[in-house]
Order: sequence, then structure tokens, then C-alpha cells
Amino acid sequence: MRIGIVNGVSREVDAIRNALAFESQHRVVWAAHDAEGAIDLCAQDLPDLVLMDLFVSDMGGAEATRRIMAATPCAILIMTPDVGTHASQVFEAMGHGALDAIDTPRLGTNNAAPFLIKLDVINSRLRDRNGGPPRNANSQAMRAVVATRTLVVIGASAGGPVAVSTVLRGLPKDFSAAVVVVQHMDQRFAPGMVEWLGEHTLLPVRMSQEGASLAAGVVLLASANDHLILKGSSRLGYTSQPADCLFRPSIDVFFQSVSKLWVGRAIGVLLTGMGRDGAIGLKALRDKGHYTIAQDRASSAVYGMPKAAFESGAAVDIVALDNIAAKLVKAMSD
Repeated sequence: MRIGIVNGVSREVDAIRNALAFESQHRVVWAAHDAEGAIDLCAQDLPDLVLMDLFVSDMGGAEATRRIMAATPCAILIMTPDVGTHASQVFEAMGHGALDAIDTPRLGTNNAAPFLIKLDVINSRLRDRNGGPPRNANSQAMRAVVATRTLVVIGASAGGPVAVSTVLRGLPKDFSAAVVVVQHMDQRFAPGMVEWLGEHTLLPVRMSQEGASLAAGVVLLASANDHLILKGSSRLGYTSQPADCLFRPSIDVFFQSVSKLWVGRAIGVLLTGMGRDGAIGLKALRDKGHYTIAQDRASSAVYGMPKAAFESGAAVDIVALDNIAAKLVKAMSD
């Protein structure tokens, strides 16, 4: 990958360069000491990946991410010496389109492996990305499904935290469906995201542990690096298979398990994200007669996964982010 570095601390830049030296497939094409410089450099020479310091001088990594994604969209990995202590800022940056976050490597240590593994995952995502010009979609009438229980399943990736919070914020406190969210992220971020989402919704938000039970009006968040699946009729669990799956936790794996085992009504929602994860699972839900939604291009931070869902016919409706909650509420009353 062609990589741009945004970091004003010389020692950290040196540590990143040293780590990248272990992988000949990656090349640093420029380094910016502040966010304004990075924005200008992206306009002049757009790299495959930007390594963005969370607290880069003059505006911070979250705002820099927002401005880069608005002007010259590209893959962005947030970096900071201790990701775990800055969850809210990390989620803000991811909400603007950053793919993920990782601790910055340190000079004089042998801690580059997690960073290099993360780059390999991102590189694979970029090769898998399905871009292209927007296409219009005609909304279709939602199919009536008679069932006694309802499960809402939501999948998201880049740009997901803000998109998920927007959907949850629009749901009433008496929302009667169980809700499960699968967001592409490292399990270390799950506790912080649960707390952060809880501040944006009237519904209780909890981490989904092995054996967790689904409950009406409760939001469960996938919280492991393994894949979340439905086990039986109303309990959740995790599996390491498929081991070679590019995205962990995989939205496709979870949605497909729901299509096979859920005995009530399901509503699938696929939000912003890079790549195609979730489109196959959403199509499996639709093929079983369930109502499915994909976020529209205009409101997506990264129009990859929803685009794949649209092109494969997986989505019954293509909906702007601000209108998805209303669609869910209406579906519950039909």
C-alpha cells in the first residue's frame, strides 16, 4: 500500500516507519506534521491508506478524518499510543469514516506485530472494495410477515458508530423488538462503544456475551473478535469459523445464522462500510421473506457494503440514515 502518515511527534513517526520497514509491500509516500498539511497532501497525492494520529495538532484526528473523507475519501487508520483510554474520540473518528484504530508502535520495542497485522487486514479490504458510480434505486413495498417476535439486526463498518447511534437514537423507549448490532471493530473497543451508544439511545445497550438471551427493547453489541451467531431460537454465541473470514466479527456470518434459525420476524439493516460484508447475509434474510434495509449512498460515510446490498438485490428499501429508525418503527406497527 501507498501510505501517508499524519503525526507531529517525530519519535512516533520514526516508530511507524521502522515498523513499516518489515513489510516491503507498504511504502510511505508522504508524512504530514499537522492536519491541514495532511488534507493538502491528500488532495495532491491520495495514498491508499492514511495513518492518522488521533490528537494531531491544529484540529485533531477526528476532524481531520471528517475533512479528508468529505474532500478526498480514502482509507484511514486512527493511531494513538493508547487506544483504550480514548474510546469516545476513536468512535467520533470512525463515525466520520475511519476504518479502525490501533496503538502506535513504540521505538525500541518489539510491538509492531499487531500494527502490521492490522495493515494486512486493511490491505485485504481495499483489494475487496467494490467502488463505482452511484445508481438510483426504487423503493419497494415491504413484505408483510406475520410473526409473534421481531429481531432487528444491524451491520456496520467504516462510519458505523455514528450511523448506529443515529438509528438507535430514533427508536422509542418502548420499542418492542430485540436489537443486535455487529460493528467491525476490535473487541477492546466494545465496552467503550456500549457506554457511548448508551448515551445516545433510550434503550439499554449491553455487550453480547456467550449464551446471551435476546430480549425485547434491549440492544446487544457483538463484543469479541470471533463471529457472533444465533444459537438456537433465542440465544447468541460466538464461533471462530470461518477462520479465514476477512471481517471479524462478520456481518454475513451473523445475518446468515439469523436467516437459518430465527423463527419469528427479522428486519435486517446494513449501514455504511467498506467492502461487501453483510450483502450476502442481508440477501439470505430477504430470501426468507424478511424486511431488509440498506443505507443510501448520500448518507453513507463509505458506500461499499450498502452498494453491494443494493446491486445484489438484498435490500427491500434503500433509506437515508436519518429515516431508518422511522422505517423500523413503522415496520413494528404493520
